[in-house]
Amino acid sequence: MTANQEFPKLVLFQGVLPAADVYRPAGDRIVSGDPVQSAQNLFQSPDGRFNSGIWSGQPGTWRVVFTESEFCHILEGVIIVRGDDGSEATFRAGDAFVTPAGFTGTWEIVEAAKKFYAFYE
Repeated sequence: MTANQEFPKLVLFQGVLPAADVYRPAGDRIVSGDPVQSAQNLFQSPDGRFNSGIWSGQPGTWRVVFTESEFCHILEGVIIVRGDDGSEATFRAGDAFVTPAGFTGTWEIVEAAKKFYAFYE
């Protein structure tokens, strides 16, 4: 780097964080409940393809179609992920998994949940 260039800064996932964006899945994807969600995207690569942050969601079930590959580390709550292929997995605090691009199925939040995420499109 030259004297005029800035060094990339570390991205912290604790302390004072930006306000979260609050949203719901599209109405035609909601299966049950009111799965209100929020995300604090704390990092985005210059090309916009890699993102990482903190997500939380309230109880409910909705259909998912993943166009990106996403790594999740559950911090709180209980989530059940069901694939259209018949697979099913339950995740709790401390669990980690990857949902690959092309995955389709449902996410069910059984207990209010929070996770670290990192996804690549």
